[in-house]
Amino acid sequence: MSLSYINGETLDELVSHIETEQPHSVKSCAVVNDELVVYAVRDQIMSLMRFLRSDSQCRFETLTDLCAVDYPERAERFEVVYHMLSMSLNQRIRVKVSTDEESPVPSLVELFPCANWNEREAFDMYGVLFSGHPDLRRILTDYGFEGHPLRKDFPLTGHVEVRYDEVEKRVVYQPVKLVQEYRNFDFMSPWEGMQSVLPGDEKADGEEA
Repeated sequence: MSLSYINGETLDELVSHIETEQPHSVKSCAVVNDELVVYAVRDQIMSLMRFLRSDSQCRFETLTDLCAVDYPERAERFEVVYHMLSMSLNQRIRVKVSTDEESPVPSLVELFPCANWNEREAFDMYGVLFSGHPDLRRILTDYGFEGHPLRKDFPLTGHVEVRYDEVEKRVVYQPVKLVQEYRNFDFMSPWEGMQSVLPGDEKADGEEA
C-alpha cells in the first residue's frame, strides 16, 4: 500500500499520533485509499475535532462536509461522517461516529459554524439529533412533513402528495393514491410496444417493392 506524506510523516505516523493524544476519543483508525479514516466515540466528538483543528501535526482547520448514512440492520443505524481538510498540509481526513434514533450527537456549530445547516439537513433527512445545536429544525422539507426521506425504510412514494385545489383555492395535502396501472411495468422498450405504423414506414415498403 502506498503512503501519502505530510511534511515527511506518513499517514501511519499520523494515526499513531492521533491515537496517542486522543485515546478516549478514538475507537480505531484506518488508512483507506491513502486517506485517513477515524472512527470516533460519539460523546467525545467535540474534543477530537478541537484537537484535529488545533494540533500542530494535524491542522485540519476546514470542515468541508458533514453528512449521514443509514444502515438499518445495525443497532446504531446511523453514521455521521465529517470530512475535514488541512490546507496548510494538503491533507484530508474522514471522521465517523455512529448513533441511533434517540441518542444525540454533540453539535459542532460552536467549533465550526458552517456545520449549522449540515446538521439541520442530517436531522431533516435522517432524523439524527444534535445536542447543543442553536436551531435544530427541518431545512429542506415542508412544515409538518412526516418522516425522514433518506432513511432506507422511507416509502418511495412518501406519505402525502401536494396539489393545488381549485375549489378551495389553496395548496392541500392528501394521502398518496397510486392508480394501479402506474404500478405495473412490462419493461418493454417504447419501440417494442409500438403497434401503429410510424410516419415514413410507407417509404420503406415502397423501396422493398
